[in-house]
Amino acid sequence: MKTIGALEALAAAGLILPAVLGVAPVLVPMAALGPVLVMTGAVITRLRRNELRFMAVDVVYIVLAGFVAWGRFGPESITG
Repeated sequence: MKTIGALEALAAAGLILPAVLGVAPVLVPMAALGPVLVMTGAVITRLRRNELRFMAVDVVYIVLAGFVAWGRFGPESITG
């Protein structure tokens, strides 16, 4: 659990710091893919445990992080 929390904190820092500091902004969409992968694992785990009620929050996180990744890779790129 501590590892997952640390990964999520690093992902949050990776989403914010490159854009704010102007250092390696290409890392922003890559940092957004991290939570997508972590939350996909959470959805799979919740499906196996039959915790469908709690899975909705995980899906919302996947959609939000995916939206950021899509936007930063494409139409609203910080580098462009």
